[in-house]
Amino acid sequence: MTTSFEILQPRRIRFGRGEALAAAPEITNLGQRLFLIHGRDAGRADWLAHALKSSGAGVHSYSCLSEPSLPMLEDALTAARGADCLVSIGGGAAIDLGKAIAALLPASGVPLDYLEVVGRGGKLDAHPLPFVAIPTTAGTGAEVTKNAVIDVPEHRRKVSLRDDRMIADLAIVDPSLTDHCPRGVTLASGLDAITQVIEPYLCTRANPYTDALCRAAIPKGLAALHRLMDGEDPTSRDSMAWVSLSGGLALANSGLGAVHGLAGVIGGMTGAAHGAICGALLPHVLRANRAALPYSASASERFDEVSSWISAAFGTADPIDALERWMHDAGLPRLSAQGLHPEDHAAVAEAGAFSSSMKANPVTLSTADLIAVLEVAG
Repeated sequence: MTTSFEILQPRRIRFGRGEALAAAPEITNLGQRLFLIHGRDAGRADWLAHALKSSGAGVHSYSCLSEPSLPMLEDALTAARGADCLVSIGGGAAIDLGKAIAALLPASGVPLDYLEVVGRGGKLDAHPLPFVAIPTTAGTGAEVTKNAVIDVPEHRRKVSLRDDRMIADLAIVDPSLTDHCPRGVTLASGLDAITQVIEPYLCTRANPYTDALCRAAIPKGLAALHRLMDGEDPTSRDSMAWVSLSGGLALANSGLGAVHGLAGVIGGMTGAAHGAICGALLPHVLRANRAALPYSASASERFDEVSSWISAAFGTADPIDALERWMHDAGLPRLSAQGLHPEDHAAVAEAGAFSSSMKANPVTLSTADLIAVLEVAG
């Protein structure tokens, strides 16, 4: 754990049921020409558009039909010209698209000038427009992170646009917007949220701020997701919304690990949902990291804590196996069912080893280690 750190987070976070509707006047204080990004079902955002118009703003709506790709981003940038504030309501895809548009509209270059890995990875040369994030799923924590993930089909990679100034001006986490989310989405996004509090807790950049978030969130998230697979429960929805927010704050202020290092590559190859990929990888990466970890009392204690929290949620002495069985019994597909072929394992491992997320993994995993993870997760 590092004792030298800084904290990066939105200027303002509103959390609680009813906060999304109540925040309309605050949103319109940030801009009057709003570009509103929503998911596939435009009707789910009508109430927000109406509230923003009633507060005096002009609203232009745009549908994010899938995880954002470079062509989608380029189209949205054209559509958003003239906007003075970006508002995203939806899952991580809609939020990432809005975050990227807010960053790139004032910039002088084209998206590839700023994208990592496949682009030039340059720094933004202008401050982003005001940005408001309103999640409707509990998983990515994208409402409080400083990057946007963009699929670049030409390279079969998902890469990031990243800058500290891309943090939202206002994040509104209203758990009521996640009520009755489909079971499969709840499972995949929930496993993403849990991964995003486990990886920052175990990573080499953990610090007292992120530890405080993760220690409380890991057991809470495991218990809440377990209950939600048995049926709808507003209290558990509230808990998962908090865990997702905690994960976003934690990863933005520490780091991630091999799950996300591999997941970004797999997502670019297969188009599978990010949360489902993370869930399928999580137990196997935990095993691989623990096996490769040199003896250290402090590092071992953290793995033991995570194991004890998983054990408490599933009532077993073999927690990692129990987590793996439970999530697949609940309907999470294995990687092969998500479109990853065995012949791609080596390429995924080689690319994942150099991803930004891998840099904070608690131990260095070789390409052979990563291939082994992919094999057992497939």
